[in-house]
Amino acid sequence: MTLKQQIETTVSECIQSVFSNIEAIPLEVQLTKKEFEGDFTVVLFPLVKALRLAPAQIGEQLGVLLLQKSSLLKSYNIVSGFLNLTLQERAFTETFSHIFANSNFGSHPISAEGGAIVEFSSPNTNKPLHLGHIRNILLGFSVSRILEAAGKKVHKTQIINDRGIHICKSMLAWQRFGNSETPQTAQMKGDHFVGKYYVQFNIAYEEEIKALEANGLTKDEAKKQAPIFLEAQDMLRKWEAGDAEVVSLWKTMNQWVYEGFETTYRDLEVDFDSYYYESETYLLGKSVVTLGLEKGVFEQDPDGSVWIDLTADGLDRKIVLRADGTAVYMTQDIGTAIQRMKDQPGMDQMIFTVGNEQDYHFKVLFLILKKLGFSWANQLHHLSYGMVDLPTGKMKSREGIVVDADDLIAEVIDTATAISQELGKLDGYSEEEKSALYRTIGLGAMKYFLLKIDPKKKITYNPKESVDFNGNTGPFIQYAHARIQSILRKAGNIPTTLATVSTLDAKEIELIKVLEDFPAVVKVAAAELSPALIANYAFDVVKAYNSFYQSVSILGESDENTRTFRVQLSAKTAEVIKKALYLLGIQSPERM
Repeated sequence: MTLKQQIETTVSECIQSVFSNIEAIPLEVQLTKKEFEGDFTVVLFPLVKALRLAPAQIGEQLGVLLLQKSSLLKSYNIVSGFLNLTLQERAFTETFSHIFANSNFGSHPISAEGGAIVEFSSPNTNKPLHLGHIRNILLGFSVSRILEAAGKKVHKTQIINDRGIHICKSMLAWQRFGNSETPQTAQMKGDHFVGKYYVQFNIAYEEEIKALEANGLTKDEAKKQAPIFLEAQDMLRKWEAGDAEVVSLWKTMNQWVYEGFETTYRDLEVDFDSYYYESETYLLGKSVVTLGLEKGVFEQDPDGSVWIDLTADGLDRKIVLRADGTAVYMTQDIGTAIQRMKDQPGMDQMIFTVGNEQDYHFKVLFLILKKLGFSWANQLHHLSYGMVDLPTGKMKSREGIVVDADDLIAEVIDTATAISQELGKLDGYSEEEKSALYRTIGLGAMKYFLLKIDPKKKITYNPKESVDFNGNTGPFIQYAHARIQSILRKAGNIPTTLATVSTLDAKEIELIKVLEDFPAVVKVAAAELSPALIANYAFDVVKAYNSFYQSVSILGESDENTRTFRVQLSAKTAEVIKKALYLLGIQSPERM
């Protein structure tokens, strides 16, 4: 039980003994603000409303009783509606003793029951990954690690959108303009190569639209009648009919893209446990729709199309099967969700990392699965996130105005290289070591910047701002870890038995209080699917450590026990920083 939990329990017992005639009131205990004396604060306002007594009167009665009841409490004071509690120093030495002894501090035991399937990335095979995909990938990957730390089995997956008119556009453009060019002959990554032809298609398409408009057609008419668009539609029909030549080209170009994607995933240091392909899953839900019709979940219109009426649930009427019997996206998603749960028996939760423009789609999907009677449908979550824009505005894939993922990775590494070289602290490093460190710093900067902000919020990303060695940034936190490692190297062997100290400095107490929060922060981050909580916690740890580092002597301390204790406190802090960064998918350098 943490100190906060102990205080909450004791305060709750005291409230019931003093004010036994009231019902249970939500109790709020928080760390005392730095400008006030105390370690933990009990917020009295909820009690004031229930008891109709002055805050000072309630606080005084509670404070007196707490001093009698808890041996951990040293003193108390009351400021407005807040009861500030100061604990005995031994409360913090005992707390740190438990933290120090826990070799896996911050992680919870993996539960034998249940588990989570986390979907992220899920790209189209007509273009390379871009900045928007990076936020998606980093969110999904980080949430996977956080859920594991919180005690969940996790299965990481994605669905690759490898069919549809957008794929045919790239294929047709390659036939028209490619002249048998390949990624190898063009010396391009496969996803970049195919994406180039997607852009070329749209350039040609726009030219044909303008020509048709000049001949008197409206823009909408021109879009539908442009020859290149009609050819793309015809190619899609051939693909669906299994035309050998079209399918062969489709497989070849998709393979180019898959190879390109894998390179980007390796560069981002992420991985997956399984892959699903839309070309294999888009018909999965059709049999489910038939069963749903029999159960009365769906209804069939006279034209043969199948719908679900969700108006009574505050939504609308949604089609799940076209009149010609072909599947829509919703049909596919219903079938894929069911198939994933079959493929991963024992899992009871599924998380979809998809941008907030699909919020309504997932409300409908989850409700349909509930109405179909799947018990796990209550554990479906849409990890909705805001879009990522550039300082210059919104990205546009069709026009090629995007921040390419590979270009962005290269840019942040180049920026980290330039800044690190300016600081000039890498004497004695080999060129290979320097290169690896620049990469670690650059990737850490990008990942931290994109993860420290609440997923629901929109982001404007500037790579140069992210690679900063000061403030709430990845490099700042990485540097703190490296600084501690330098102290530990100088300290030599660190005893495995915690040193005994008679007194604690106020900065040591503040640091221990922040460290103790780690397991609880992991649990909350997992419940809220928010890596931002981990990122900002890591920043709080570094701020607390830096304050400690600047206020007390560590290696220069004359008392051996105190020196050892401070080294041990530093070592545990480094472990927590490293674990927090790991949960964000960020590496922690030993030297910087």
